[in-house]
Amino acid sequence: MGIEFDFGAVLAEWPLLLRGVAWTLGLTAVGTVLGLAVGTLCAWARSGGPAWLRALVGAYVELIRNTPFIVQLFFIFFGLPAAGVKLSPEVASVIAMVMNLGAYSTEIIRAGIEATPKGQIEAAVSLALSKAQVFLRVVLPPALKKVWPAMVSQIVIVMLGSAVCGQISTEELSYAANLIQSRNFRAFESFIVATLIYLALAVALRRLLQWAGPRFFFGR
Repeated sequence: MGIEFDFGAVLAEWPLLLRGVAWTLGLTAVGTVLGLAVGTLCAWARSGGPAWLRALVGAYVELIRNTPFIVQLFFIFFGLPAAGVKLSPEVASVIAMVMNLGAYSTEIIRAGIEATPKGQIEAAVSLALSKAQVFLRVVLPPALKKVWPAMVSQIVIVMLGSAVCGQISTEELSYAANLIQSRNFRAFESFIVATLIYLALAVALRRLLQWAGPRFFFGR
């Protein structure tokens, strides 16, 4: 007896899939903007901040990079309520994604910062620029240019990792696929469709970031 596939039963639930895609993109957008901001600040702290701040940021980076994302997500959503902090699934998902991307982008950006020639920094200081101006105008743009391919890959990984957020009922794409298969029992078709959508999103996101980097972050 042959196996019969019915992708039409899955595609008929396109409003759920579309909603899942919208949530996935929304979580990724917010997580990327805030995560890069956290990573930039932490990279600055690790490169030129006081010793106590370097140690604090270092502990945060090591904690996040050496624990699974799903554990971090569960701690925020299920653990924090024990301390009186109750969050919605969406807010918990955003916080987890920001914390995760922030830790990884800290090390990526720091690598770019440390590759900046010291003579370039000294020249900027001689022009009477403030520390903030030196960092934002002289150090950060070329640092981002050096590490942008790695940063793009990490952002795509975080986007794909958002699939885990369905475990706490965040209505992203994997949650939608699971809901569809629970209705029509077409698990194979549901997750094949979800896989293809994730593939398309990853390729599109990578190309978008590769286009946006030289235009908005570090120049051509």
